[in-house]
Amino acid sequence: MSRIAAKFDEMRSQSRGGFIPFVSAGDPDLEMSKEIVMALAALGADIIELGVPFTDPMADGPTIQASSQRALEQSVRLEHILNMVGDLRTQIDNPIVLFSYLNPLYRYGIERLAEDAKAAGVDGVLITDAVDEEAAAIGSTLRENEIDLISLIAPTTSDERLKRIAENASGFVYAVSRAGVTGAQKETSSTAEELVARARNFTELPIAVGFGISTRQQIEEVWKYADAAVVGSAIVAEIERSLTEGNTVERVREFVRGLLPQVAKDAVEI
Repeated sequence: MSRIAAKFDEMRSQSRGGFIPFVSAGDPDLEMSKEIVMALAALGADIIELGVPFTDPMADGPTIQASSQRALEQSVRLEHILNMVGDLRTQIDNPIVLFSYLNPLYRYGIERLAEDAKAAGVDGVLITDAVDEEAAAIGSTLRENEIDLISLIAPTTSDERLKRIAENASGFVYAVSRAGVTGAQKETSSTAEELVARARNFTELPIAVGFGISTRQQIEEVWKYADAAVVGSAIVAEIERSLTEGNTVERVREFVRGLLPQVAKDAVEI
């Protein structure tokens, strides 16, 4: 059983929803990024998403765009991220998913990526702009190396496309809570619950909801109808705010504790 499947089995056995934080790998630099991931793991993150820096992240709002640019200014490339995951694997066992656009993966090479990602300990890859036959081909290559292809669905996705996406997906399905780009919002969209309900007709995979989730209340709302909540921009914004003070890990730790106080009280200090 994969680490992702085992983690969702654990959540079900404990009758709880999952917490999936996202950070851009290499923001503000690789060493600090690794410390942030370790802190998230210690605080109870179920699965950790690492964004692969890209020059044209069309699905992302200004907060994550800026974090990707900071990583690129540090010359962070995919091979550096895989090396970082390999280092992390000696210290944490949390499932790790790469969140990327097609361009960086094609430049690296899909077969090479699948082999190197498996060797590093990557559990899944989410590709925002891979669809249909292209996604099926990439998913096949990844699965040959025991890596899940995490698929995106959106409120605008038709039932016909939901069925096709579900057929190629593995690990879990990522449901975008609303139309538009990433970014913290004051309220979650009612369309997210409707989307999850529709998706349940086509897949038995766990479903995580992301885009715009930034508070404990929103996480709890998502847990009522989905298997996990993804928090990205709100955490990345804390990283950005910390840069002038140099207290990045501490700031992220305190913010996430506020999101999930029930796990934070038992967190390991690092």
